[in-house]
Amino acid sequence: MEWPGALGGGSLDREVLDGKAVLVVNVASRCGHTPQYAGLQRLHERFAGRGFTVLGVPCNQFAEEEPGAPAEIAEFCSSNYGVTFPLTAKLEVNGKRRHPLYAKLVRARDDDGEAGDVAWNFEKFLVAPDGRVAGRFRPGVEPESWEIVEAIEALLPEA
Repeated sequence: MEWPGALGGGSLDREVLDGKAVLVVNVASRCGHTPQYAGLQRLHERFAGRGFTVLGVPCNQFAEEEPGAPAEIAEFCSSNYGVTFPLTAKLEVNGKRRHPLYAKLVRARDDDGEAGDVAWNFEKFLVAPDGRVAGRFRPGVEPESWEIVEAIEALLPEA
């Protein structure tokens, strides 16, 4: 899996991602789905000890709902939602400048059999420890929904 760089610059710590189940989510601070940060943080805390992490990917492609600079994004996530999971540099998830990570992710199909471009902020992709895309969940699917929890648990060792 080709992981992007970290929000503040530099590389993401590969030990945090490689060999783990990762829920990759394109995030934005001014979106109607922004309160999903709270559920994402709870998921991260719930499963971190079993080889799981959430990876937040700030994206400003949808109605410019993530206009902030890296420091502003980090502060917003920390102060409003207590986010401790890693955040990447701001990326494009659709179009000609789509990051290679998303070039792979968007080939995955959701439960309705639909693949293709990211629909909106807070679309979720579950990446298995072996790097395959194990699930795709559209923006309206809450992070702690049974669908996502069940898919995560199927990838992790027993507690």
